[in-house]
Amino acid sequence: MDVLAVLNWTLVIVCLVLALTGLVPVVANFIMFAVIPFHAFVNHYGKAKPYLPRVAIVVPAWNEGAVIGASIDRLMKLDYPLEALRIYVVDDASTDSTPDVVREKAALYPGNVVLLRREKGGEGKAHTLNHGIREILKDDWMEALLIMDADVIYLPASLRRMTRHFADPEVGAVSAYIREGSQDRNYLTKFIGVEYVLSQPASRRAQNVLGAQACLAGGAQLHTRENLIAIGGQIDTSSLAEDTITTFETQLRGRRVVFEPHAEVLAEEPRQIEGLWKQRLRWARGNATVTSRYRKVWFRPSRNHHLGGVMFGLEWFSLWLLPVIMVASSIGLIGLLFLQSEFATTVFRILWISAALAFLFVLVLGSLTDTRTSKRAIGHIVLFPGIVNMLIMLTALFPPLMLVWLPGLFGATLSHTTLFVITLCVYIWVPVSMAVAWLARKADQTRAGRWLAPALIYLAGYGSLLCAITFDSYIKEFSHAEARWDKTEKIGRVAANQT
Repeated sequence: MDVLAVLNWTLVIVCLVLALTGLVPVVANFIMFAVIPFHAFVNHYGKAKPYLPRVAIVVPAWNEGAVIGASIDRLMKLDYPLEALRIYVVDDASTDSTPDVVREKAALYPGNVVLLRREKGGEGKAHTLNHGIREILKDDWMEALLIMDADVIYLPASLRRMTRHFADPEVGAVSAYIREGSQDRNYLTKFIGVEYVLSQPASRRAQNVLGAQACLAGGAQLHTRENLIAIGGQIDTSSLAEDTITTFETQLRGRRVVFEPHAEVLAEEPRQIEGLWKQRLRWARGNATVTSRYRKVWFRPSRNHHLGGVMFGLEWFSLWLLPVIMVASSIGLIGLLFLQSEFATTVFRILWISAALAFLFVLVLGSLTDTRTSKRAIGHIVLFPGIVNMLIMLTALFPPLMLVWLPGLFGATLSHTTLFVITLCVYIWVPVSMAVAWLARKADQTRAGRWLAPALIYLAGYGSLLCAITFDSYIKEFSHAEARWDKTEKIGRVAANQT
């Protein structure tokens, strides 16, 4: 074999490896969701029983005057003994009516509502929480601490369902199911609702089975007093992922973290792409910190915790590196197209048929974990991957049918050159879809954004939007851009009657 032939096959092998990296998140997701049915047998309910500790609820608030009053009223209506409940609202130097509203509620509910005001704020959520936690820990009244957001709504039985897991002294923290609860939903909040179904009652059930939770929901995390003290008596302030770091630290100290899918909390989520972008960019940059900080934990099984498990690590990195994987897989396919076109077609079909089958499995099984939300957003479940990605999946599954139907639709003749160009466009679409999602963000800020931004997201897919945000976080991390806490605007759109 001559040098050129060796070089050619070396390039083919490299491109093949790159292309097949696209199977990693597909396989990881499939395995993760295949674990979910085992939650019926492998769960914590056998050790849970009615248990009603004294709960201090700490609520960080900055300019939450529009929502904080209603939030306090709803907390006072929880199915929980009022003598075992105290609400500490930590006002982070608000400039609106927040402190006045809280004072009114403190007078209305004496002994149950406490205002803690910071005269100098703006340091971020973690610093605000720590101000409240320091005050709460000054006496022995608190037995469990609930960290929540000012705008969320806990359904009446939620807290009781969370505290029952503390009957087991090995449990250090419990998280609830944050559900998108806007009353007047738009296309974006419907996609977020579907995402939350897949990432919480679905994926976190699997994490319960695996014995390792990735993150306590920031607006619904309940800690025992012992666990709070064990992790330092405060929330981490060094990153934008204080909830994830708290979750990891709890488990690294040998305490269990449990996700309670039947404790539901309604939240208002961003209705505009820019708001979602800022929120998820903060999460993504926080996850970069977590990935680096716990680099000695990944893929190193331990008797004390399960964070080092292979499956947990595979799921974490397949999500965190998904944009990189998407680009690498496309580069591999393009290289194969130029080097071994027939081979490229085979690999393409393997990738997209696997993705299509896994996608169908994940969406069907995930939707069953919250049928109420799924029924309301059935169209957005179908369109979750985007129209173009769906067409590519159909092309991979039924190539003769698509090759006959599409040319007829557009009146095109499939010459060899035309077919090559179409194939090339298909192979580069996945990374291009992230650029389309970025364009949707820009379009959303224009007069045409009302119809253009949704059209672009439906075309590219909501998943591509999330990948574009993660890719932006890579750029921000590599350029050492300032990590800022951008507060998500909330104006009280949550519907309280969703039981």
